[in-house]
Amino acid sequence: MTQVMFLNGPNANLYGLDPSGTYGTDSFPQIEAACMARAADLGLTLDFRQSNHEGVLIDWIQEARQSCDGLLINAAGLTYTSIPILDALLAFDGPIIECHMSNIWKREPFRHHSFISKAATGVIAGLGVRGYLLGLGAMADLIAERST
Repeated sequence: MTQVMFLNGPNANLYGLDPSGTYGTDSFPQIEAACMARAADLGLTLDFRQSNHEGVLIDWIQEARQSCDGLLINAAGLTYTSIPILDALLAFDGPIIECHMSNIWKREPFRHHSFISKAATGVIAGLGVRGYLLGLGAMADLIAERST
């Protein structure tokens, strides 16, 4: 089976708990379950992870270099600040999809620049959980294209 890693950054574990509704109402465990089901439907083995720590995310990206065909990432607040995450992603040889629950371009101006985008094959933003599921479908397609 095709192995894919989906990394979630700081505070993603709090999805569904934000009273503003910026990230929707689904809890992080619900989002993970939906992604696991979609991945299985696509024939992907999904490793779905979350950390509030930049170094841990970097370690996981480096781990993915050895074990994964593709990588999806929502670096959350680190999207706008982390050159080390960018550098780790640039060393990953497979397709990378940057996913955001909210539309980062409709939010505060500091969120309009993503360091992650320089390494990403594509970006999905503003579609909530649907964007995560679309990202998995796009990843399956990208990996299939690479193997032909």
